[in-house]
Amino acid sequence: MPSLSFINRQALHLRPDPARVVVRSFRPAVEPRDLSPIDKTRVDHLIDRLQALSETEAAMVLAGTLDNFDDRHRNLPQIFDHRAEQMAWSLGGHPALSPVKRRLFGAYFLHEYSFEAAALFNPSIVPHPDQSGVAPGALRFILSLRAVGEGHISSLTFRSGTIAAHGAISVDASAQLSSLPLVTARTGDQVDLVFASESAISERVIFPVTEAQSNGIEDARFVAFTDAGETTYYATYTAYDGRAIRSELIETRDFLSFRMRPLHGPAARNKGMALFPRRIDGRYAMIARYDNESLHLVFSDDLLEWNEGTPLLAPKYPWEFVQIGNCGSPVELDEGWLLFTHGVGPVRHYSIGAVLLDKHDPTKVIGRSRLPLVQPEKPEREGYVPNVVYSCGALRWGDLVVLPYAICDTYSTFATIRIDRLVAILRDGLELG
Repeated sequence: MPSLSFINRQALHLRPDPARVVVRSFRPAVEPRDLSPIDKTRVDHLIDRLQALSETEAAMVLAGTLDNFDDRHRNLPQIFDHRAEQMAWSLGGHPALSPVKRRLFGAYFLHEYSFEAAALFNPSIVPHPDQSGVAPGALRFILSLRAVGEGHISSLTFRSGTIAAHGAISVDASAQLSSLPLVTARTGDQVDLVFASESAISERVIFPVTEAQSNGIEDARFVAFTDAGETTYYATYTAYDGRAIRSELIETRDFLSFRMRPLHGPAARNKGMALFPRRIDGRYAMIARYDNESLHLVFSDDLLEWNEGTPLLAPKYPWEFVQIGNCGSPVELDEGWLLFTHGVGPVRHYSIGAVLLDKHDPTKVIGRSRLPLVQPEKPEREGYVPNVVYSCGALRWGDLVVLPYAICDTYSTFATIRIDRLVAILRDGLELG
């Protein structure tokens, strides 16, 4: 495909870094009912061995452990203590552990996990809630990314960066540390999380915290949602337990505190939902693909409940014959709602296209790309999943759209697209190139 003059691929690549690790629990589980009799016996044996150590020996082992790992994690002694508290049920019937041995006991039921060792992909982008100190005409942003580590477990991580007035994009260096949030509340299917206030945005990792998410938090589509003059950042994502999927919603005002809840209703039975950035005629609006193949427009008075809606877009061109989906929330332009799409073609070749929806009645498609805007170039076809480009959300900046996207489910990059040329092509149905 010839180079497109209105699309500028940035020479900026975000690649997975196996040195970035979090410390997390492993079996035995928090609840004793989740343990087999063999596992319970092994825990008892470990406690007995720990009790047999002298205080001096235990202190030396703990000091050596902290010396080995403390530079890689924030508040590691407190993490050891918290894990020991989670495992307190297993200490019944044993002599009380000293504070040193109890802290060391917690350490034995933790391990490091390289959360982005395999892939860092499927990004979405929103304005940063803190624009203080930004150069005139520039914008600070937050990029969300899907990180994959050992066992193909997906988590949610973040980067910050800046779009300069002239459109150049820079991404801030990631923090040396990475940390998990504290679970502050569980109410039914709702989970509340909070990160340490001193943590950098790139330090924060949201790892699966429920059974429904146990094998992954996938493809978060963040959007800055404005209502009554206030902005809330929402993201739809896929929770995966290794067998089944369900659509869930995460919300935050500051990217420090988060709330996670499942979505309900027939339209939420599949992955790939994307929320409009504001209400339309007083109602929430969502792009959904509940038939595995086509896109639908769904309205609701309840942010968590989604019934079936209006068919919007079905596969039409060869590059999308297998299925189409959205590449994030619609972007509001003067000319209409710009919706990036992905299409799957021969040999499961993923490409990115776009459609333009009517501003006042988004059930009307007023423009559509006949050919892909972005597709894997020949040097970019190899990776964790070959022949894929994919995005979870774009951002308007002046006369440009900033489109972060992933290559081969492995690493992420950016393109900037001239709005005037894109709108003209979508409206007129011109052949690209």
